[in-house]
Amino acid sequence: MSLSSTAIEPLRFREALGHYASGITVITSQVEGEPVGFTCQSFYSVSMSPPLVSFSVKSSAYSYPKIRQAGRFVVNILSGEQVRISNQFARQGTDKWHGVEWQESPLGNPIIAGSLHWLDCEIHAEHVAGDHLIVIGEVKALSLQETAATQPLLYFKGQYCNLTAAGAEYA
Repeated sequence: MSLSSTAIEPLRFREALGHYASGITVITSQVEGEPVGFTCQSFYSVSMSPPLVSFSVKSSAYSYPKIRQAGRFVVNILSGEQVRISNQFARQGTDKWHGVEWQESPLGNPIIAGSLHWLDCEIHAEHVAGDHLIVIGEVKALSLQETAATQPLLYFKGQYCNLTAAGAEYA
């Protein structure tokens, strides 16, 4: 049997991808005064000039059509102390914004209090890719928090982890 004809089992594929550490973000927007958002670990930079970033979202996601309608979004890069926020925005069918402090970005998107950094974006392009959409945003504003002690929230092998523990292992 050739390698190209071998079917990849979805659970095995997911397990393999879980061995790639990723940062955790919450993608947020606001439509007609209603904040929307979801946890996203498939965020990455695309281009320096113009400044473009991207994330992937399941085609059937509840929040994304509202973000598309708004035409803009903020990428909230979560800090290591925001596990609760990550879990809260990963759930469907609950009030994701309960107990969450936020303020409006220059484009009118919700910036979650305590985020490590944020990027305020307008939707630049969208591409269908299997059961997901690849969304590209042009960064219009950003904020870099100058807190050296704050670590990003990372996800690896199905659980949250931190750089301090990882650094000790690989130093």
